[in-house]
This record gives sequence, structure tokens and C-alpha cells, in this order.
Amino acid sequence: MLELKSVFDVQSEVVPWLLKNELVPLNENGESTSPSRTDLQIVNVEKNGSVLFTWKGKKGTTCIGLHDLHQKRNKLLYTFHKEVFLISCSINMEKTLLAVSFLQFAGRSLPLEKFRAVSRCLTLLIEIHPVNNTKVLKAVDSNVKVQFLYQDSDSKLLSESHLLIVSEDRYIEYIRIRMVVEEGYKVTIQNPDHLPKEIVAEDFLWAQWDAETQRLFCILEKENNAVLMGYQFYPDGSNGILISFSLGFSLTVTRLCLVNFGYNHFQEEKESSESFNLQIFSSHTGALSVCYSHPAQNDQELIYSVILLHYGKKKTFRVSLAKSKCACISELVFLNMGYYVAVYLPGCFLHLINVQHPHLICHSLFLSGEDAKVKPWNLHQYTLLSDWLLDCRLGIIYKVELNPLLLMSFMRGSKLGCHQRAAMHCAVMYLQNNSEAESQIIHWLCDLSASACFDLIQEFIIGTLYRKTISETNAIVKLLPYSSLLNWNGEIPGVTCTTENILQSVGGKVCHCKSFWEEVTRNVEFLKNLESFHNALYTNRSLRGIQSELFSEMRKDARAIKHFRNLLENAKTILSKVDTWPQGQQVVPFFQEEDCQQMVLIGLVGEKLKEYLLKYVHSLGKKKIDVIVNNYIVNLLECIQTIVNTIWKNCGLSIHTLCLSNREKINSGEFVVFHMMIYILQAVEGLSLPLPPVQVCCSYLMKGTHFLIPKSLFITPLIMRKVKGYYTIHIILGARCLPLHSLLHYIDIGVLHPTEQFVTMLLEELDDSEVNERFKFSIVARIPEIIEQKVCCLWDHPVSLSHVARKYVETLLKKLSTQQTSRKPFREQTPYESEFLPLAYLAKVLTELEDQALNSFAEPENVDTKFVEEVALKQTLILLGLENK
Repeated sequence: MLELKSVFDVQSEVVPWLLKNELVPLNENGESTSPSRTDLQIVNVEKNGSVLFTWKGKKGTTCIGLHDLHQKRNKLLYTFHKEVFLISCSINMEKTLLAVSFLQFAGRSLPLEKFRAVSRCLTLLIEIHPVNNTKVLKAVDSNVKVQFLYQDSDSKLLSESHLLIVSEDRYIEYIRIRMVVEEGYKVTIQNPDHLPKEIVAEDFLWAQWDAETQRLFCILEKENNAVLMGYQFYPDGSNGILISFSLGFSLTVTRLCLVNFGYNHFQEEKESSESFNLQIFSSHTGALSVCYSHPAQNDQELIYSVILLHYGKKKTFRVSLAKSKCACISELVFLNMGYYVAVYLPGCFLHLINVQHPHLICHSLFLSGEDAKVKPWNLHQYTLLSDWLLDCRLGIIYKVELNPLLLMSFMRGSKLGCHQRAAMHCAVMYLQNNSEAESQIIHWLCDLSASACFDLIQEFIIGTLYRKTISETNAIVKLLPYSSLLNWNGEIPGVTCTTENILQSVGGKVCHCKSFWEEVTRNVEFLKNLESFHNALYTNRSLRGIQSELFSEMRKDARAIKHFRNLLENAKTILSKVDTWPQGQQVVPFFQEEDCQQMVLIGLVGEKLKEYLLKYVHSLGKKKIDVIVNNYIVNLLECIQTIVNTIWKNCGLSIHTLCLSNREKINSGEFVVFHMMIYILQAVEGLSLPLPPVQVCCSYLMKGTHFLIPKSLFITPLIMRKVKGYYTIHIILGARCLPLHSLLHYIDIGVLHPTEQFVTMLLEELDDSEVNERFKFSIVARIPEIIEQKVCCLWDHPVSLSHVARKYVETLLKKLSTQQTSRKPFREQTPYESEFLPLAYLAKVLTELEDQALNSFAEPENVDTKFVEEVALKQTLILLGLENK
């Protein structure tokens, strides 16, 4: 599942440069010789991607070089004119100062001057821009590590550099180095004999440097308890205690352990069974995790803990090893992947722990057996350099990454719901902007059962929305839902987890690290009461009720139309940003369909989300929040659009599928798309989210109530072609795939919605054969009144003619009720008129009203009293069974 991706290899990146510039010893023929693995070694990697390496040069010299990972360039920094055993090296951000520490003799070899005391380790500060003076910082018998601080600054040349010196005598010094520029280009140390120093930490047993956040972590033993101390270094040169935390156990080791301070190739391996496996990882989102393994009690179980300091939580995992064939429990490795912390035991298991959202264990991924292999992986060969791994023997730096193909393969092959959800959540959040991965997830969803598909579609939509939104700003990372689940009480086979609250034992100086502690406080409040959190978290689930209330108010109070109009205006703004698909990539003809319900829902989502964000992050400003909200809904509509579009492509459908006249020519792909659209509809309605783009109409009727919508809200079509909305596409597929009784059942229970465009296609495309006539009548009998009024004139059938006639009579009689006081008596009947009552009397009333020019039902169908009489007689004959006689 994980793979080590090479980001730097000394053999390919450095050796050709050394040979080309003749920086290596020559052979007997005067030709440059390629250095051996032991002669060319990586020493350190700085925050800005500078790789420091050393090699044996000509005539017994020792050289230090720098490789820029971004520009792919090499540079010779400094040359010692004798062989030295380099154990630590660091360069400042401006590349003007070089700090090195080396052994003057290694192993059991003796110094050249046998009768003079010589310090075993020498630490130097060297000016290299240009090469000028050298300052001795330390001359001691214990090993010393050096590390420059890297401060974020736009200035190309800072007046001061800061250096950490870590001694194996268990103290850490912080040195400030003032620099001056001479002759316009020479950078020298100001007053090198009096460099300000201070002791940051002492008497520690373990230390780790975090280059990304410029933090130093140490573990001290206090009253038989291991205490983790964190120090933050700031760009202005100040530093303070970030955190002080009791780990809850006592350290039994006596051997000093240093992490992320480069690699010492001359480290003397001491025979000791002592081991203390602890790592601290941070991410750009503010996560701070402490990972450590517990002492082995037996060979049947492995215990390790992850302390989420940013949440005030500690999670302890127990993994059963009874059925595994792991080589050695001491080989447990912790790896930082930003969104995840990977716990790897070669040959046994791989556990990806979600440190951003650890509340649901089903969002972490636990693998075992063949699925848990990391390639390439060689035992006893890697060391950690910040977020990278160094292969000490081969001189290769790796970055740990997820393998998209294996992740997708595991997701498709998983049978357990927890594995499916974890793999999909991992793919959505980790494989960002990977359209191929999105397509594979959607294709996989098509093969799942209805219940699993429904849940995972919701998870896919919410996860995708969350990822895209937080990529704009991290300020709302705790305010928007990242999962459709509120809780999960299941179990993951092979691993158990217990959670503890540890905030009470965490202390720090808030004045020095205010931003960090504010984030911790927010996170703790976020989890303090999980149930109330979920109730307070933004959700759309209540919007359906609000929408229904709004339409109810519209029927009672016309003044509510202002709110209605504002919602439609917001929806118009949002929809204007949709439909950015490149030509040829969109195969499903969405857009431009009248659906006021969806328009209002879009407006409501925007309105409520803005209110929510203004309540909690008003500091962002109204304009910024407006942009975030609009983009959130646009991403939502495009996400659903992407799902349908991908399914459509996978099933090999085209726009020509949306035709009712050839219903007998269907394929299995249409059934798949139809049922997937049902699942999408259920998932979206379950979250109270709007469906993909709809077109606002100039006027909208709702069963006897006329809502006027300003013409200014009408959206000009972006693509001048016959296109359809979600409901129309869905019911067309239903009409093609389902028998009539099933289709009508889906309509009656509200799964399918007969839209105006669908009914128009139905009446225009199908002839009046006996089967089609029954089909049309069954649908027309179920359409809303407003649609019936608009489309009845398209069907030359007694049913539609009867509707037109009834509507004409209703309109005239309404006029009659307002004219009762002034109406003249009816004219007398002529001898030639029909005596068929009550039709004769009705005809008299209608004729009288027509004569008084009260007819406001002027339509192109030329409806009049004569038309009404003809339709009434025709209907009578039909009822009597005499229409063909």
C-alpha cells in the first residue's frame, strides 16, 4: 500500500557531477574514479531541501557539497585538506555559514600526537561566502550535532543566524551569530570571539528536531516519570516552551537517542538491548502527534500509542500477532504522511492512523499480510530525516507515499464495510486532484449493494466537499463536516483501540505559543461533548423543513416574496459559476430546467452556511465567507455532476439515449445508470443537498398559487442545445427501463418526478397507438396542475381537449360571478338550437359572456363556446360508447 519514492540518489545526482568536474581521486591513467558507497555519504537534509553530502576528494582531502532538490544543482561548499570523519553538518538559510563537527580520530585509532591531549570531536563554524575565517565552537570528547534554524523571511540576507549545538553530554546550546557584509559581497561573522549563547535543555535522554515547524522536543526524567518538553523557535530569535507533558511511564534507557539531527556514519554501535522507539510528527494543518511503542510483554501482542496533542487525546492500539509471521517486534516503524501516521511492522501489518479526524476509527486503515508490504524496504537500513527516509547504505532519500493503484485495488477487493469506508476516505482525502482515482471510486460504487452504495455515496460527496473547501482556507477545517457519519461503534479485525483524555496533564506557556494553544483549545472544545458537537456542526438536514415552511408562507403572505426573491438571486449567482466543463468531457446533458424547488434549496444552503460561518469565523470577513460558501455549493453540484457523468461514460451511454420513441432499444448500462441515479437521489436528499444545476423560470405556479419571479433572475442559457435536469434525465431512463406499473409506482412514491420537459417529450415523440395512449394518460394523470396547464395543448386527444374546455369554462364563470349585478337577462332560445340540457343552458351563459367581451382567455387554440359544446358532446358519446357510430 505504501511505497518509498526516491527523491534523491547520490549515484545519479552527484556522481556524474563529481566526475565531470574532476573532484574525485584519479586512477593510474589520470582518469576520475567513481567514489565508493562509503566514500560518498549523505550527512543532513535542511528544511529548504538542501542535501548536504561528503566525499573523499583528491590527495586525501574531505569535501562537503550541497545538492538543491528544487533546482537539481550541486555545489562544492568546503574542502578539508586532510581526511576527517564528518559526523554532523548544517548550513544556514543564506548559505553563508557552515557548521560542522567531526572526529579527529575514529574507532580505536590513536591521535597522531600520542603524548598531547587531543579532543576527540571538533566543532567548527566556517564562513563560506566567500571562504574566509573558521571559528572553533567546541573541542570535546563526546559527539556533537549541529543544526541551523531556518526562519521564514522574504529577506535574501538576514543579519543574524541561529545555531543549535547538541552534545552527547546531554545539553543543547542556542547560539546567535551576527553577520556583516564587507566590500559589498563578503559575509563575515561579527565579533566571533563573543557569540551569545544560552542553554535550552540539559540532562535529557531523547531529543528530536522538527525542521518544518522549527521545534525542539526533549524527554527528561523527573521523579521516575518521563516528561516531554517542547520548545518553539520564532523568526525574531526568541524561543519559549511550547508544551510540557508527562508521558506516564519511566524511561529505563541510559543511552542518548537523537532524531532528525542528520546521520552519523561513524556512530559506534554499542551492544545494548535498550531501545526506545518514539517519534513526534507535525503537519501544516497544526496536528502534533507523539507515537511510541510499549515494551513487549509477549510475542502474541504488540501495543503502541499515539498521543494527539492537538486534540488532548491519547489512543492506545493493541494488535494481535498470533497468526502473523513478523520477524522482530523491535522493528516497528512510525512514518509521517501528513494526514496520516503510518505504523509499520515489516511482515506483519500496516496501520494508517487518521490524525486529522481520529474520532471515527473507521477512517483509519489497518492492513495485514500481503496488503501491508512497503516497497522497497530493507531491514536495519533506514534512518529518519524529518519527513523523509535515508537509505544509509545506498545513499538514497525516500519520501513515503500511498500507491494509488494498490489503494484502489484494496478498496475494490474489501468485503468489510470498515475497510471499504477507510480506503475510500483515504483515497478521497489523500489522492487530491486525481481524476483517475475519482473515476475508479465511482466505478466501484456501481458494483456495491444498494445499502453500502447509498452510505458511501454520501461519504464520497461530503469528503470531496471537505477536501476542496479546506484547500482554500484552514480556518474552517473544524466547522464543516468531513464525514456523513455521526458515530461508528464497529470493530476492526485484528486491532483494538482505547481512548484517554490527557489535556489535564499538558501544560505550556500560553504567552509564548498563543496560536498553538488557541488551536488546541478549539480542538478540545470540538471533542469535549461529541453528541453536542454533532448537533452544532453545520448540516443541511434541517433545510427541507425550512424550504417547506417558506413555500407555505408564500401561499399565505405575498410579502414573503422578498425572501423568496433573495434566495433565487443567490442561486443565480452560484449557478453562473457552474458548467465549466471543457467541451467534449461532459456527456450527460445537465442544466436549464425549470425547478423552483431546487433553486430555493440552493439559495437556502448558501444562506444558512453563510450565517453559520459568520457566527464562528466572522474575522474572515463577509466577502471571503461569500466566496467560500459559493464555491462550496458549486463544488457540491459539480461533484454530483461528476458522479453521474462518470457512470454515464462507464456504461457507454450517450445523449442519444435520452429518447422515448425507441424505448425498445435499451441496454444493460441504462439499468445501471437508472439505479445509481436512485442511490444518488436518496443520498443527496438524505443530506438535504440540492441536485445539479437547474434553470430558474420567469414564472412559477404551485397548485393554485402564482409566484412571480422577476425577469432579471432568468439565466441566459450557456449552451444552446436541448438539455435536461437531473429529474428529467432520471425519469426518461425510468420510462425506458421500467414496465409501466413499476414506473407509475416510482412516481407515486416520489422517487421519480414527471417534469414539464419529460411530459413535453412524451407527448411530442410518442404516437397515439393504444399502448402509447395508455402510457401518456397514466403519466398525464399524475403530473402537477401547473405542468398540465402548460402541456395539455400539445396532445390532440379528448383528454387534453376536455381539460382545455373545462379551463375555459372555469375562467368565464369566474368572470360571471363578478358581473352578477350588472348582467343582462339571457337571450331567448331560437327554434334551431339544441334542447340538450344542461349543455344548452351552459352554452347560453358562455355565449352571453362572450358577447359582453369579458373573455380574457384569448389563446391561439381559438377556444370558444362552440369548441366547448363540441368537446362536451364528444365526451358524452365516448361515455355512451357511441363515438364510432
